[in-house]
Amino acid sequence: MTIVDFSALNDLSRDLELLSKAESNKVLRKGTYAGAKILRDETRKRAPVRTGKLKKNIVATNRKTNRDGTISSGVYVRGSNKSGTNSDPTMKKNDPRNAYYWRFLEKGTSKMAARPFIDPAFDVRADEAADAAFEVALKAIDEVLAK
Repeated sequence: MTIVDFSALNDLSRDLELLSKAESNKVLRKGTYAGAKILRDETRKRAPVRTGKLKKNIVATNRKTNRDGTISSGVYVRGSNKSGTNSDPTMKKNDPRNAYYWRFLEKGTSKMAARPFIDPAFDVRADEAADAAFEVALKAIDEVLAK
């Protein structure tokens, strides 16, 4: 998951102050989601393929607004809890939306070498994802202010 801190950019912060809270949240969601899509696509491209189930279950998502008001989007593999810890106990092994085994591929096991695909995708595309997030957010601000 990539977290982009918009507060460090003066121009963007100043423009966000001109918007209502709802408009500002919408702009930030659009921006962070644009960055997450780039990371999702790269992760899918690098994911090992046996049946295709893993690639289908790599998704980008907007997260709920945190209590401190931060907005984030991320990439996760369906079948695991969104916190990234254990498998989702409500999903069954044969569920087409459950690719719980991603962590075994990413980190390896005592009997299998790691075949990382998530970390390398982030390493390669993090800057591009951040640039896309800022570009989309700035464009969304312009659209809101033009109304």
